[in-house]
This record gives sequence, C-alpha cells and structure tokens, in this order.
Amino acid sequence: MPADYLASARQQFAAYKALGEKALAQVPDEALGWQPNPACNSMASIVKHLAGNMLSRWTDFLTSDGEKSWRQREAEFDNDLATRAEVLARWEAGWQCLFAALESLTEADLSCTVYIRHEPHSVVEAINRQLAHYPSHVGQLLLMGKLVQSEAWQSLSIARGGSAAFNADKEAQAGRQP
Repeated sequence: MPADYLASARQQFAAYKALGEKALAQVPDEALGWQPNPACNSMASIVKHLAGNMLSRWTDFLTSDGEKSWRQREAEFDNDLATRAEVLARWEAGWQCLFAALESLTEADLSCTVYIRHEPHSVVEAINRQLAHYPSHVGQLLLMGKLVQSEAWQSLSIARGGSAAFNADKEAQAGRQP
C-alpha cells in the first residue's frame, strides 16, 4: 500500500500539472496577466502562488517546516510576471521541486512527521493537503482560460454533449457492447 500511495500521488500530481499546462497553452501571451476584476488573480499570479507554495513545502520536505522563512507569500499575488517564459519558468521550478521531493521518499518516510506552519502532519497528510490545494488552483487556471478564450476554448475533458459518445467509446475499448 505505501509504495502504491506514493506512485498514485505522483500520478495525480502529474495529471494536474499536465492539465494546467494545457490550460496555459490555450491562452495568448498577453492574457496571462489578465484579471476579470481586482479581486481575482491572473493566471500568471496563480502560477506564482503555486510555485511559491511548492518551493516552500517541498524544499527539505522531511527536515524543515513547510512554510519557509524566505517565502514571500503576499508577493506571489503581485501580477508582475511580464512574459510567458517567466510564467512557465516559475511553473517548472515549483513542479520540479515537488517531484524531486516525492521521488526521494521511501515507504519508511510515510511514518514520519513533517511540519507546516509549525503544525504536525504525517507525510501522507502533508501530501494529501497539497493534492487538495494544487488542483483547486489548476481549476482556477482552467476557469480563467475559459473566460479569456470564450468560444475558442478547447475542452480539456469531455465536451458538453459528448458524454454518451465518450462512454460508448470507453465501453468498446474495454470489449463490452454499449
């Protein structure tokens, strides 16, 4: 079970990373900093926040508090990334830190305690916490992409009206008749 858990967590994180990348790829460069209103974050600032959280949580994951003293969380919401290259560099830095930390974990590590903001978490709890946090922000990226692209948005899941055909195709692939 523990090895399966780590493999499953890596797979889930990778799926959400890919989903976020597909959303970012559909949006023109000039729209990455767009905000529908001042209370909303742009796609660029969502990426900054995700990367800041990942770097803080996953750097020295087993040995230091997940809220690092060097993290500037409030600045993560400043809408100041000027180019797609800057946005994607932040995105990659965060995810690479996360995946490196996950790859270093062993089954024995799952019984360890880690701290986030001085609160104890089992390693499994800490991973699950991030598996709940990051997809919420990836969902924000998708929503922002849909708002920017409107009718030009290409669905990243089953398109409206396509459920029956999708299910029939899956059944056929599995060798069952619809």
